[in-house]
Amino acid sequence: MPTESSRSLQEMLQGSPYVSYAYSYPHKLAYRPLTPPQSLDVVWKTESRDALFLYLHIPFCEFRCGFCNLFTQSQPLADVPGRYLDQLRREAEQVRLALGDCQFARMAIGGGTPTFLSISELQMLWQIIGETMGADSKVIPTSVEASPATIDAEKLAFLREKGVERLSLGVQSFDDDTSNRLGRPQKRAETERSLALICDSRFPIVNLDLIYGAESQSPQNWVQTVSTALEYRPEEIYLYPLYVREQTGLGRRIREWDDTRLQAYRAARVLLLDAGYSQISFRMFARNIESHIPTGGAGNGEHEPSAGSSQSKAPYYCQSDGMVGLGCGARSYTSHLHYSTDYAVSQTGVKAILGDYLKRQPSEFAAAHHGIMLSVEEQKRRFVILSLLQRSGLDCISYSRRFETNAFADMTELNELECAGLAMRQNGSLQLTDEGIEWSDAIGPWLASGSVSRLIEERAACLT
Repeated sequence: MPTESSRSLQEMLQGSPYVSYAYSYPHKLAYRPLTPPQSLDVVWKTESRDALFLYLHIPFCEFRCGFCNLFTQSQPLADVPGRYLDQLRREAEQVRLALGDCQFARMAIGGGTPTFLSISELQMLWQIIGETMGADSKVIPTSVEASPATIDAEKLAFLREKGVERLSLGVQSFDDDTSNRLGRPQKRAETERSLALICDSRFPIVNLDLIYGAESQSPQNWVQTVSTALEYRPEEIYLYPLYVREQTGLGRRIREWDDTRLQAYRAARVLLLDAGYSQISFRMFARNIESHIPTGGAGNGEHEPSAGSSQSKAPYYCQSDGMVGLGCGARSYTSHLHYSTDYAVSQTGVKAILGDYLKRQPSEFAAAHHGIMLSVEEQKRRFVILSLLQRSGLDCISYSRRFETNAFADMTELNELECAGLAMRQNGSLQLTDEGIEWSDAIGPWLASGSVSRLIEERAACLT
């Protein structure tokens, strides 16, 4: 497989370490209309279905943060969530029929903010999960995303009763001024209230999302936010560098800053390692690492999917196992086809795509209409990228066993990373060094094929 990277490694290293979060490959911006649409029963017929990841997307939030580029709508009309869930059930019926015999090894509910739903709406969602999809969150390691303003004791009790193992809370900052600069109208008192409720609920795994690099955020302020998060002893902490993207609120107001973000990351990393956390990837840190086996970037809410402990009877591996996405904005992965609805960031674009989803006839959910076909070369590249960006690295033996070839011969970029001291071979794996981990958000896009990069650039140029 000849290299297609558009830039040399040296050119990459002369640029910014903050290019793009490669939480999946190919990025959804590379998707295009599928002509003709692909029948799901044909798409899944030859796929292994004994360890699938089930993902459900809830595209609603109480407000849209200034940094957010996820597929979500803020403050929808009162009847929209109920209509959405009715349509989600229709989609689930068609998808379950196409899947036939299958087993789910992981489940995640993201968005948006799933806990934006009312208790009655959450009950509707779980009926779809159990009665239609045949999935049991008391058996399958399940993760749910939440925000401080949308949780209460009743919702948390419901999630625990349903066996939800992991709750991920979007904190971002414990400083009110920083939250305001992030375009996030969230007060520390509200965050602390929600964390007290979560601690009382005793979820086995609690994750806290934090963001660094806000305008005028001092190193001391950032370190204090991380220190405050550590007081709650969450099992996981994600450190997200601020990205200022087109079509987001902040994207129209401020510029990126590399040195500040890198200094913030390094300071937080020291704090977390000293506190007994292990680094799983550039963003993810976890306590009790034996219960947190990374699965490599299948999440739809820009999350690496640590959807449960390693003690599941059916482990899930993103590089080889399939993903079934339900809902507007959810992605599905097979070995040769990735598909979803269309993608937008602006509220106008999101509203139009969501409106189209709500109008679909049930039969339309029996086919994939928008996505990308993966050649064997792209499958190899996906395997490499999703593996290498994890701290555990690329398992060269697993790669050879799957593709019957050598990763270093297929992708000469790997040799370049090793020569530059950004990666090293160890125990049959190629692992990023500490410096390489810092460059994850540049290495991921650099390893993308030229054809995928061009598709992303073309779509990004006209994104609405």
